[in-house]
Amino acid sequence: MDTLGLETRKRLTLAATILGSSLAFIDATVVIVALPTIEEDLDLGLTGQQWVFLSYSLALASLYLVGGAIGDRYGRRRVFVWGAAGFAAASLLAGAAPNEAVLILARTLQGVAGAFLTTNSLALLRGAYGADAGRAIGLWTAFTSVATILGPPAGGALVEWVSWRWIFLLNLPLAAAAVVLALLGREEAPAPARTGRLDLPGAALAATGFGLLTYGLVEGADRGFGGLWWAFVGAVAALTAFAVVETRVAEPMLPFAL
Repeated sequence: MDTLGLETRKRLTLAATILGSSLAFIDATVVIVALPTIEEDLDLGLTGQQWVFLSYSLALASLYLVGGAIGDRYGRRRVFVWGAAGFAAASLLAGAAPNEAVLILARTLQGVAGAFLTTNSLALLRGAYGADAGRAIGLWTAFTSVATILGPPAGGALVEWVSWRWIFLLNLPLAAAAVVLALLGREEAPAPARTGRLDLPGAALAATGFGLLTYGLVEGADRGFGGLWWAFVGAVAALTAFAVVETRVAEPMLPFAL
């Protein structure tokens, strides 16, 4: 690894972030293709199908800010690698799920890992390329978009010809490749991480606020928004409290000066 030049390390980092982000983006949609088959196999019912999809989206949206803040504190490359490894472990659990409860738990854990993976992939790319990040981000956007578009057709083929479980199990070698590429692209002198305490109250309020908001928007389209007023009230209350906390803590997760 010591013999790799700076430009090679940058390209390896770019490949790792594209692969890692593509995993998280694809898993947000590819499961829709497999839901009818999963429903037959695990006897999910309509509510179970909704939660297989919703649990991932909720965890992902709730922890975006938290994932970025933890990457700032403990190192973006390190947290990216943790996220990829966690995503692989959750995918293995999803692929082996014997029943509805385990599958929903696995999807939730995928969303948690995906939040750390996606937020730190773009931050890692910016850190690696610095002032030249524009072109790299353009490539990252293009390739992840193509992967997201191709995900559902590829998932449909796996469901049809192999098994729905392989839409999750295929994530394992891809996540391993993302980890290897990220480690090979590591700079000789890693970028300094932010110091100080993690803003735990801000993290909890952000996760609660965005989680309730996502739940209300997704479920409201199906059940009617009137019956979910409490989710929107809770989201407004949590995000208002989040704004207050961020103006008062010494090390805010989201500095309002930005």
